[in-house]
Amino acid sequence: MKYKFEILENEDKNILVLSSDEEIYTKRILFEDDSKADQFPLVKQLFFLPFIKSVTLDKHLILIEKLDFLDWKDVQDEVVTQIEKFLNTGGLIFKVINPITIYAENTPNPSVIKFVANKKLVNVAHEFKNNADAYYCNIAKALFNHEFISEIYIDFNFISITIKSDYKWENHIMEIREYLLSFVRDGNEIVNPQFDMDDKKVQQVNFDKLDDISKEIAKLIDDQIKPAVASDGGNILFQSYDSDSQEVKVILQGACSGCPSSTYTLKNGIESMLKDYLPGKISNVVAING
Repeated sequence: MKYKFEILENEDKNILVLSSDEEIYTKRILFEDDSKADQFPLVKQLFFLPFIKSVTLDKHLILIEKLDFLDWKDVQDEVVTQIEKFLNTGGLIFKVINPITIYAENTPNPSVIKFVANKKLVNVAHEFKNNADAYYCNIAKALFNHEFISEIYIDFNFISITIKSDYKWENHIMEIREYLLSFVRDGNEIVNPQFDMDDKKVQQVNFDKLDDISKEIAKLIDDQIKPAVASDGGNILFQSYDSDSQEVKVILQGACSGCPSSTYTLKNGIESMLKDYLPGKISNVVAING
């Protein structure tokens, strides 16, 4: 297939109408900027031109609207050449993007279901105990409108949701899964970007101010324990180490917070591992629910 475009006469001097024997797109679709054009590489390419106001694809036509500061006769031939070169050297008009999916997963905490997406949702972890906490997170604010939701934890590609004690998840899993899927598919903003920076230190340890033992504990938690906890829909953060009592305090979030089995995991998993790696330095580990 080789694309060749003809310039058609048009009464509106701000709109360049291009016609091709090849079908451009199956239906009429208008783009006023490139924010919704992720599946349309040609449209993205056209918006790199500083004078483009809108682009419309319509069957065999491309309608390109310009801003007022130039005339089409000065640039139209160059634009046509660029479009033909782009398409005839492998550029795409439309590309299929993998559909977004979300599935529900049980966690060791029966009050918490982990909803996992096949795309990244946030850059850093966020925990919300109530609607007031969620002022910067659209999806959490929306979820708290469901009367049965108690707490929300969001990290990378999953959302762990805690249900109130007088409700049962089996009555609500599909409802929440479909709600989350619709919210994410529609391209809604999950979290205000100002609160979701990669370098934002959210309840993270300032290593420069820690003693050597605390640094080792914090690193072990991040490297060895955190990934396993995340797979269960939760999170663990180092809070403190008392060199006199040798007690370690950690913060549990998401599915780990309030989990009936967290005490067992704490003693037989986390505490045992820290004692093995740091013999004679650890007396016990205490959990604080986030």
